[in-house]
Amino acid sequence: MADNDCIKPYGEKQIAFDKRYLEMALIWAKNSYCKRRQVGALIVKGKMIISDGYNGTPSGFENVCEDENNVTKPYVLHAEANAITKVAKSNNSSENSTLYVTSSPCLECAKLIIQSGIKRVVYCDKYRLTDGLDLLKRAGIEIVYIDTENDIYEQQ
Repeated sequence: MADNDCIKPYGEKQIAFDKRYLEMALIWAKNSYCKRRQVGALIVKGKMIISDGYNGTPSGFENVCEDENNVTKPYVLHAEANAITKVAKSNNSSENSTLYVTSSPCLECAKLIIQSGIKRVVYCDKYRLTDGLDLLKRAGIEIVYIDTENDIYEQQ
């Protein structure tokens, strides 16, 4: 679905906001110390960023995500999990918010998204496994895919 095909259900303003917040999540991903994959996430509610996150090790751990064989360490947190736990520690609520994340959520992050009350997920990089997206769809969460290189904006 091309950009113009989405103007009716979303409106040009929403499309522009979605693209900008996703661009910000892409920039935020650069904070990650992970070498194999850098992922960024923002939680937005009422056009206000209420939380952010990127993939990495828990607070107080060394900032090394991969072992000597370049395998991601099992305790590395995903960007979505970091953003959701960060908002949980604040005075904000993620109820009815939008999560902008640079990679499609995994199954474990999808569970957290559902439980946190997030109602929309906007992402730009399709991960090889789709079980997280499948669970989000089952839960009735709106999913939007944006291909930033080819200017594609589609509801899934």
